[in-house]
Amino acid sequence: MELDKAYQENVNDLYRYLFSLSKDHFIAEDLVQEAFYRAYLQLEDYEISNIRAWLFKVAYHAFIDFQRKNKRLIIQDQIEERGNLSMETPEKKLLEKESFQLLLNDIHSLKEQERHVLLLCDLHQLKYNEAAEILNMKVNTLKSHLHRGRRKVMERVKERMMVDE
Repeated sequence: MELDKAYQENVNDLYRYLFSLSKDHFIAEDLVQEAFYRAYLQLEDYEISNIRAWLFKVAYHAFIDFQRKNKRLIIQDQIEERGNLSMETPEKKLLEKESFQLLLNDIHSLKEQERHVLLLCDLHQLKYNEAAEILNMKVNTLKSHLHRGRRKVMERVKERMMVDE
């Protein structure tokens, strides 16, 4: 598969994945560019059967390298919604944005492995074996992290709902 085609098919998903990790629009854009640069350098050296999973793995490693390099907490200023539905009111958009922000905050309060597994499997809908390959873990370990992460996020959502009532 040509890198141009892979770029067109996966750039938005990689951006959303990296944005959910970094919580910063500009960092996510830079990391997408870095991921595709790395992919360009390595694409000829590998026989890749699943380009999508491989690109997510490259993006994951680009994020980890960035995080190690900066060793600082990345704080999100704002989330930019990309969908423009004509039936949405500004109030509804704001509430959805706040809800999504609260959910991301809940996810980011998890342990690192649980957070990565939850983002890959639930938010980006990768298959278990693809996510396990990206994170270099066994599928059963991934499932355990996913189960624990989902349970913790649901507990936090339920607690927040009880406080709001």
